[in-house]
Amino acid sequence: MELFEGVVPLVAGALGVLTGAVAVGAFRWSERVQTRMPPLPEPEVDEGLVRTLAVLRSAAVVLDAQDEVLRASAPAHALGLVRDGRLVHASMRDMVAEVRRDGVILDEELDVPRGPVGQGRLLLQVRVAQVTPDLLLVLAEDLTQARRVEAIRRDFVVNVSHELKTPIGALSLLAETVEDAADDPPAVRRFAGRMQAEATRLSALVHEIIELSRLQVAGALEDVAPVSVDAVVAEALDRARTGADAKQVRLSAGGDTGVVVFGDHALLVTAVRNLLDNAVAYSPDGTSVGVGVKRRGHLVELAVVDEGIGIAAADQERVFERFYRVDPARSRDTGGTGLGLSIVKHVAADHGGDVSVWSQPGRGSTFTLRLPVADQGDDPADAPAADVPADVPPTDDAPSPGGTASATPAAPRGTDRPADGRPATRSTV
Repeated sequence: MELFEGVVPLVAGALGVLTGAVAVGAFRWSERVQTRMPPLPEPEVDEGLVRTLAVLRSAAVVLDAQDEVLRASAPAHALGLVRDGRLVHASMRDMVAEVRRDGVILDEELDVPRGPVGQGRLLLQVRVAQVTPDLLLVLAEDLTQARRVEAIRRDFVVNVSHELKTPIGALSLLAETVEDAADDPPAVRRFAGRMQAEATRLSALVHEIIELSRLQVAGALEDVAPVSVDAVVAEALDRARTGADAKQVRLSAGGDTGVVVFGDHALLVTAVRNLLDNAVAYSPDGTSVGVGVKRRGHLVELAVVDEGIGIAAADQERVFERFYRVDPARSRDTGGTGLGLSIVKHVAADHGGDVSVWSQPGRGSTFTLRLPVADQGDDPADAPAADVPADVPPTDDAPSPGGTASATPAAPRGTDRPADGRPATRSTV
């Protein structure tokens, strides 16, 4: 019995050693087998195809037999077409499946989400083709911007045609009336005056269409130089004075002086003058329109404040659109073209700034043009000095609507307009 008890541990130890030896042998045999077995070949993309994809402006994706992404160009990533090694959009995956099934080349126009969140959309021209028995090539061209420009151009042509038709038709009708009233001098003079008004409106419309087209061309700022804001305001006030005097609207200026910006002097004058003309046109007779200049850090704000009819909240987002008019009938009476504020928006954008509006119906409006100030290292002496007309009050104490002198013209009495003239709606491009 004692002999049996002594043998058991020896047998157990021997079995343990034997088991370990077997395990080590199996592991080493497995390593030798894996070393001898060649790895499964990965699909290779032809070098010529790789070079071709690198120079394509279209988004390009190469898929393997399992429809996993082998190669994706930078535009494909930028458009969000691939994620986690797969095509993102189900419509593109459906095209891939059809090509694998039928062996055809598919070319379709797809409307897909721009990203996983938000409402943005992409319009893509997608082409899927088989380049090897296993590999598929997906090409996608972004048509979104081209279609948007096409729609804008189409709408612009329609709007221009409509706007030109009105004064041209009126001139034709008035010419016939004058011919019929040749023996009635008072009637001839009356109709001649109306013809002159329509001709003036037509001339203004053509001029502003040309101006807006020029601003929409890339690199429209050709004569960039230091520009005195004082000079811009003074010249704009001088040009707007004739229309203001006809309605007995008092123009005034106030605020910070000596501010210099970089830009095109003539375009900046046009922008401020358009804001002034708009304010005068929609202000009752005998009221005031003020221009306030306020420097805020690296920006300067030019605020044009009126005591006019105001703009409803629903219209404030659209007032900077081409040919948009809050009150078309009133615009016809005032000779407005519907392009003035759109020109202001483009001038602001070309100068690295923006334009915004605050308004309440019956309480007036404040249009604020914001521009970057020239760096402190720039010599303000290079900017032209302001030639202030003699009948414009000095900018240091010029009264603004409501009779209060301030850096930014105050709102008419009884309004809750922001004291600093800051607007509620901003338009940028």
